[in-house]
Amino acid sequence: MRSFPRKGSAVSALKTMLMMACLSAGPVAGHAQVHDVLLPLPAAAVHLNGYLQNDIENSLLHWNKGVVPYAGFVETFRKGRDFFAQGEMWGKAVRSGCMLYRYTQDPELKKMLQATVNDLISTRRPNGSISASVVSKQPDGPGGDLWERKYVLLGLEGYYSLVDKDPRVLRAMIGEADATLAQIGPAPKVSITDQGWSPNHIESSTILEPIMRLYKITGYKRYLDFAQYIVNTGGAKGYNIIAAAYENKDPYKMGGPYPKAYEMMSLFEGVVEYYRTTGNERWKQAVMNLYQKIRTEEITLIGNGGGDQPYHPAVMGEAWDNTAKEQTNPDIKRMMETCVGVTWMKLCSQILRLTGDPSAADEIEKYVYNGLIGAMKPEGDGFSYVNLLNGVKTNTHGWGGKVNGVDVTCCNLNGPMGLAYIPYVAVMNSAQGPVVNLYNAGTAEAAAPGGKKVRLDLVTDFPHSGKVVINVTPESAGQFGIRLRIPAWSKETVLKVNGRKQKVNPGTYQNITRVWSPGDKIELTLDMRCRLIDAPHGSNRAGDNYQALVSGPIVLARDENTDPDFNQPVHILSKGGYVKVMPVTPTLSGTRLQFRVPTANGYIQMVDYASVNSWSGKRVCTWLPKAK
Repeated sequence: MRSFPRKGSAVSALKTMLMMACLSAGPVAGHAQVHDVLLPLPAAAVHLNGYLQNDIENSLLHWNKGVVPYAGFVETFRKGRDFFAQGEMWGKAVRSGCMLYRYTQDPELKKMLQATVNDLISTRRPNGSISASVVSKQPDGPGGDLWERKYVLLGLEGYYSLVDKDPRVLRAMIGEADATLAQIGPAPKVSITDQGWSPNHIESSTILEPIMRLYKITGYKRYLDFAQYIVNTGGAKGYNIIAAAYENKDPYKMGGPYPKAYEMMSLFEGVVEYYRTTGNERWKQAVMNLYQKIRTEEITLIGNGGGDQPYHPAVMGEAWDNTAKEQTNPDIKRMMETCVGVTWMKLCSQILRLTGDPSAADEIEKYVYNGLIGAMKPEGDGFSYVNLLNGVKTNTHGWGGKVNGVDVTCCNLNGPMGLAYIPYVAVMNSAQGPVVNLYNAGTAEAAAPGGKKVRLDLVTDFPHSGKVVINVTPESAGQFGIRLRIPAWSKETVLKVNGRKQKVNPGTYQNITRVWSPGDKIELTLDMRCRLIDAPHGSNRAGDNYQALVSGPIVLARDENTDPDFNQPVHILSKGGYVKVMPVTPTLSGTRLQFRVPTANGYIQMVDYASVNSWSGKRVCTWLPKAK
């Protein structure tokens, strides 16, 4: 038995006991150098009503608790993959399920998640990995081994953090990560940029995000060291993607022949987490540069981006394409992958939390009300793979396959994650008090400084109108701030607090700091006037003569289901850039919003883009050809 040294024995004994206590207590969380400006509210603190809540419930019932073949996904890890990257499916399905559980606290969903997590853990291989490749063939680059492990880790981390802190799940995460560290790294290990299926292997470096999440849970320095290794490699073979972002390069010119939009943003989600821990401003600058470039150069009218023409046709509409300017290019056949939109939404959430920049909430709103719910099947059991602005809007063809008889694509799996993020960002907290980002009807239990509870009741039919009433009920009267996002599109906003007007500016947060008491009321009237937007001028002159209509955040479109002249040229009547549209009763039961729109030849009918049902092959016309 080892004895304590005699000299300074009391101090040495104390140090030893403290060290042993720390070790026996298990992992110590990694410390963040940077703290977020905005924080999500606790689980179940937000509840939405009506408009967007219906979409969340529809997807949860018919997808996550409906047709998702959890057992079939786990079999991939027992029997091997049928096609590359198939092992991503389990993690994506569980990740969205965990976020939806955070929102709903649904006991049935919890049981389903618990069962599939237990099933997955039973597939661990002798080296601790959970992989669709046997140990002798690991790491399997062409099979997508690291990409799959990324989603295994994200699924397990989501379960551990949001559903049940089961130590077996943490041990499984550590085993998966340690098996990866044993195989990937500087020579003589396999380089991470030599792993993957794509031309530049960017997908493998996206494991950075779950590695950083695991570091924050455990505090194990080896994970931070591995993250540093990934960041230092630059994220892709032959291309330093992170340095390119820092140098403010255009996204569609980053990564050579494969500027894959989804994977690039996924990599930078990890860079955000790395910045929070290290505090190195270089990484923040790289992230912010990329965010601003995507926002201004890639995001289309409906809040998504990426396309096949003219720059990267080989990437099948899933690459950055200078899409903000090219979106009316008639040569485009595939654009705006749902995985891209959801990952953009998640990256915007990171920016929102990190900086409190209201433009990130504007971008989330734009995608949610148009691209996201517009990509979902009416039955709630899946999402479109890519989405068009003109033509057949929805398209299920892309990566994926049948699992236990269910058609599964990456976008079917990612779409519900976008829905789960809606309540996550709708109302948040700051050091001064609650922050309202989205104006869907609902309630939120937030907190004032000092921890006193504040209930916010949002009473509204938004986006049917721009009228929003927020009833404020603090636990007790006290001074704190309530921050309201004033959308950039709302040029003439009216804000009243207990009947008294306040001056506001579009594209900012209005911070109302005062003594709040139960019964206080905020009245917000947003500017829902319909705006006429001219087409951007990209590389193809055939795409120049188009216009689009947007009411508040809602993009309007003509629908072939009810309008045989849906794609015919029109001359929209406008004044000062605004069109006087009139809401009417929708023709179809599945249509949310319908308007009568004035033209030089009478009125046409337009509906919200999201409501256009193209699943039977009917077409949409969002960018309207201008009559000569």
